[in-house]
Amino acid sequence: MTAVPGRCLCGDVRFHVTSEPRFVAHCHCDQCRRAHSAAFVTWAGFQRDELSLEDGCILARFETVTGATRSFCPKCGSTLFYESPRWEGEIHVALGNLTGAVNKAPGAHVYADKAPAWCPITDDLPRYGGESGTEPL
Repeated sequence: MTAVPGRCLCGDVRFHVTSEPRFVAHCHCDQCRRAHSAAFVTWAGFQRDELSLEDGCILARFETVTGATRSFCPKCGSTLFYESPRWEGEIHVALGNLTGAVNKAPGAHVYADKAPAWCPITDDLPRYGGESGTEPL
């Protein structure tokens, strides 16, 4: 596979991934909704060593109460990456920041039981929820 490029809104942070994602899923958790100011965010999961930042790129990081790290551009604020102790060695990339195509469509909704009433889930993808966000509903 050729590298798939990505970047933040202003272009100061540029990166690429070197494989197809292990998964693509829509997340409806409270933290993702607030971090992205959106009803949900679509994440693509990669092994950490499959993502490379271009030289000179600087990330700002925010550690959540769960010990996860959200990385974003310090200039434009684009949320880019999510890493959690729950998924050691894995990095989640906000799919909207990839500028190249990946050959995997979203396969599920996680934290589907947290979806806001003003944006109901209307497709037939599998739905997961509960405390972990990954329990079948």
